[in-house]
Amino acid sequence: MYFEEPGKGNTRAALQIAKEEALRRKIPYMVVATTTGETGVLAAELLQGTEITLVCVTHNTGFKEPGIQELTAEQRTKIEGLGGTVLTCPMVLRSLGAAVRSRYGYSEQQFAADVLRMFGQGMKVCVEIAAMAVDSGLIPPADAIAVAGTNRGADTVILLHAESSNRFFDMKIKEILAKPSSF
Repeated sequence: MYFEEPGKGNTRAALQIAKEEALRRKIPYMVVATTTGETGVLAAELLQGTEITLVCVTHNTGFKEPGIQELTAEQRTKIEGLGGTVLTCPMVLRSLGAAVRSRYGYSEQQFAADVLRMFGQGMKVCVEIAAMAVDSGLIPPADAIAVAGTNRGADTVILLHAESSNRFFDMKIKEILAKPSSF
């Protein structure tokens, strides 16, 4: 599926594609990016009654402002109440890359992030959140569906073999199931 425009307006359709493909292919893991919790709650609602393990990945606390978590406690409670798990930790391709860049200039992490962004912001985030979910032990190194987007909402869905960040280049993007055609 190619969405004409990127962004939040594609969220429900992207999550529906992710659910249908996970069920059809018997993929037991779904990793979904969620900043405020809106996309995470919708994903958790759509996955009710399935055996799919849902991991909703948020920005790290302090991402925008020191000490502030963008995911509200109310949204976290809703996601968890619907059976999802919330993961809050630094982004694999941003945090370390930002630290190295500020001290030494351009970093390898930034290079990898920029290459993935050639496919759209959602592609970079899908790969990153899959690594974060494996790093945290919430999913094993295995096939998973990853869902992310451009700014808010979801517009990118991929099937990948997820790996930990220290095995980043062993991760394989198997299929692009949905993405915006322009970004």
